Amino acid sequence: MQITAEQAERVLKASIAKAGELGISVCIAVLDSGGHLKAFHRMDGAWLGVIDVAIKKAKTSALFEMETQVMDNYSKAGADAHGIELSNGNLITFAGGIPLKNGHGQIIGSIGVSGGQVAQDYAVAQSGQSALKA
Repeated sequence: MQITAEQAERVLKASIAKAGELGISVCIAVLDSGGHLKAFHRMDGAWLGVIDVAIKKAKTSALFEMETQVMDNYSKAGADAHGIELSNGNLITFAGGIPLKNGHGQIIGSIGVSGGQVAQDYAVAQSGQSALKA
């Protein structure tokens, strides 16, 4: 099962609202479970450089079925998968990418957010994730 267009729009709307509440301009990427773009939004004022970062956070989360900051534990120097962030066209291993699951716990996509401080990106992504449960 893949994320639907309606679900992706709900995720985007919730994320945009949270970014507005935080007073930040971000890019938000929603991907299907295969890591392909389903929806994208660049808020006015978001830096051009974070377009790629948001997409790569979502891709990292989709491909490895985990939040991006968890992947950081595996990619650090001396860890078992050191350098893994250089695979798959480069990955992002800091917070802001979260898998999106359906009501049965199956991954149907992912969200990636970039443009704020890392903790803010994560909070925006969490808001999008929560919109699926509503």
